[in-house]
Amino acid sequence: MPEAFTLLPDEELMSLLQRGSDAAFTQLVRRYKDSLTNFVYRNLGELDRTNDVVQETFVRVYHYRASFARGTRFATWLYQITRNAMRTELRRGAWIRDNHVRPDLESEGELNGWESYNSDDPLPDDELEGSMTYQAVQQALLSINPSYREVVVLRDIQQMSYEEIAEITGLESGTVKSRINRGRAQLQKLLRPIYYADKGTSRS
Repeated sequence: MPEAFTLLPDEELMSLLQRGSDAAFTQLVRRYKDSLTNFVYRNLGELDRTNDVVQETFVRVYHYRASFARGTRFATWLYQITRNAMRTELRRGAWIRDNHVRPDLESEGELNGWESYNSDDPLPDDELEGSMTYQAVQQALLSINPSYREVVVLRDIQQMSYEEIAEITGLESGTVKSRINRGRAQLQKLLRPIYYADKGTSRS
C-alpha cells in the first residue's frame, strides 16, 4: 500500500476506491475496524456476532461505494451502514432463537485488510478487559434501553459530538441529548453498587 494513503482524508480514499483502488479500501478498513468493533460489541455483547456485523459493514461499503456522494462525511455514512447491519444481525439472531436454528458463522470470502477478533483477544481499547469493573460496565450497558445504549456508546465511548450522533441516527439534537442523559442515569443506577463496593464505603 502506498505510504501516502495513510495521510489521505477518508473522503479522498473513498474517491480513490470509487475509481478502483483496492488499496484505498484496505486503508479505510484498517482505519475504522477497531472503532467499529468497539461500537458494535458494546451494543451486542457477543464477539462472534460483532465480527459478523463489522465484516458485513465493510462488504456493504465496498458494494455501495458508488453511492457515496461528494460532500458526505465518510464516518457518518459508515456508522449509518453499521447501524443497519447491526439491526439486520439483531433480527437474524431473533429468528434463529425463535426457530432453534444453529447459525452458520462461516464467511463466504475475505476482505483485504480484514482480520476478525477471536474470543480470546482483548478489544482494541479495553485495557480493563477481564476486570470486574469492565465486566460490570459492559453488563450494565447491555441492561439499559437499547435506544439509550446506542447514543451513550457513541458519545461516551466513541467520543462523538451531539451533532455527529444526530446525523448518524437521524434524531434531533435535543432527542440525542435526552436519550444520553436517560441512558447515563440508568447506568449510574446499575453501577452504583459496584462503585461503592470498589470504594469500600457504605451507601447509608
